[in-house]
Amino acid sequence: MLKIELHKLAAWLTLAVAALAHAQAQESLIDPDSFRGPAADRRAYRVGDLLTVHVLEATRARSGAATDASSDTGLRIGVNSPSTDYDASLGLSGGSAGGAETSRVGELRAQISVRVTGIRSGGLLEVAGEQSLVVNGERQQIAIRGLVRADDVSAANTVWSHRIADAQVELTGIGTVSESQRQSVVYRVMKWMRLL
Repeated sequence: MLKIELHKLAAWLTLAVAALAHAQAQESLIDPDSFRGPAADRRAYRVGDLLTVHVLEATRARSGAATDASSDTGLRIGVNSPSTDYDASLGLSGGSAGGAETSRVGELRAQISVRVTGIRSGGLLEVAGEQSLVVNGERQQIAIRGLVRADDVSAANTVWSHRIADAQVELTGIGTVSESQRQSVVYRVMKWMRLL
């Protein structure tokens, strides 16, 4: 009988230890879904993670066109009589030549931190972020959004802007300098009327 009681006591102790271990695991201060160990990879991989984007965008566009046209028309009339000869000639000629060239160069360099806002199939990270800077009353704001492959994120948790798919990079400025670059309404009306 003592043997049976010891066996029941051992079984009860085993169940109590298992229940205690389960209760301690439930009350852990570490969330196993979001925990990242000290030696774990620090790259962004889930919604809410931050990622640094090195923005280096340069655009160059050049377009040229030239036209050259000419025309020449001649008419000659002659009248002969026994006493006199009359000759008359008429000639028309014209030509036109024109050329135009346009070029545009733009460059943007910046570093901006963005947040992972979603994860698509295949592990594509949706990222978006913006940064605002005020210098001498002039506000400059840069916004970027797009899709980043997890493989393109470096070990330092950075990515280059030219590695972002469907990238939308926008730089806007508000202030005295930006306002001075806008044409006045009078100038635009005069230009529309072809007076300028």
